[in-house]
Formats: sequence, structure tokens, C-alpha cells
Amino acid sequence: MILYLHGFRSSPDSFKARVLAARLAALGRSDEWCCPMLPVSPLAAVELVETLVSAAPAGPVSVIGSSLGGYFATYLAQKHGWPAALLNPAIVPQRDLTAYLGEQPLWHGGGSIVVEPHHLDELRSLEVTAITHPERYFLLAAKGDEVLDYRDMLARYPGAHTRVLEGSNHAISEFGQYADEVLAFCDAAPRVPGG
Repeated sequence: MILYLHGFRSSPDSFKARVLAARLAALGRSDEWCCPMLPVSPLAAVELVETLVSAAPAGPVSVIGSSLGGYFATYLAQKHGWPAALLNPAIVPQRDLTAYLGEQPLWHGGGSIVVEPHHLDELRSLEVTAITHPERYFLLAAKGDEVLDYRDMLARYPGAHTRVLEGSNHAISEFGQYADEVLAFCDAAPRVPGG
């Protein structure tokens, strides 16, 4: 199973999710793809992912997380030992999202979410301050990210397989050219125990 965890205010209709889904379809691997709409509650988001994995046929699991989804992916990788590909991952969302308390519009398909103070507490409870087994992480970090600082990403994932993009942006608009590299990591990354 290849899990894709979207970012804050995003959805399974995000650009990067669509690129990866199309690539897996072209490879005849659509049955491996899982990209749920994550609830606003971080704890509920993690619980949803774990429920989906437990209900799926047995087999290897890899997780790809973008922005806030990268924060969740890190927690899940540490807990379960899954390989994780992180695309401009959030490092301290419990701090960064304080400016987004209240109702926030979603990027795709209309609608909104309501971010409440207890969601920030939930994010704190999921924080991984130091990764173990850096070989299970692939970091794609853009110097041109206008939302998050790539240097914070590099500091959080020492020893991880890392590709730093000169320029680019938070969305990684040219992500199509990295999709195969991300999927190759998901297929080949070592599977080590959680923790």
C-alpha cells in the first residue's frame, strides 16, 4: 500500500496526489494507492490512516506526506517503521497554524474546516523531535518554499535520503519530474521496526 497524506486545507484532489495516482495507474498499480480525505483533527487523521491500513490486505506500507501530511507521515513512520517520503513537510505546525484558528476555506471543491485550539494540542502530541533510522526517510525540500523553511526540514531529518530543490515552491509545481524517484524510494526503502 502506498498512502498519500495531503496537506493543510488540501485534499485527495491536490496536484501531487493526482500526479502520483496517475503514475501508479500507468504502471498498473492503482490497487496500491490510498489517498484519504483527512479530517481536521490530527488525532482523527492518524486514526483514520491506521484503520485503513489495518483493513487492507497484508503487505508492505509506504507513506508519502506533503506539508502537514509530512508531519503525520513522520509520526506514523516512527511508530510503525514504514518508509516515508516527505514533500516540503511541516516541522512545527502547532506553532505555524496558530494564525489559522477558526474557519478556513479548503483549496479544492469548496467547503471549509474549523481549526480549534485543541487541534494544536493534538499536533503537539504527535511531534517527533528526533527521527530514528533515517534510512527510512526521503526528504524533498524546496529552497523556494514560500510557506516553510527548507533549513528547518534539513535539520529535522539528518541522514535521510535528501533532495534539495533550488527554487521551486511549497506546492513543488514541477513535482511530475520527481514522482518516479518518490515511488522508487517507497518500493526500495528498508522496512525497520517502529521507534
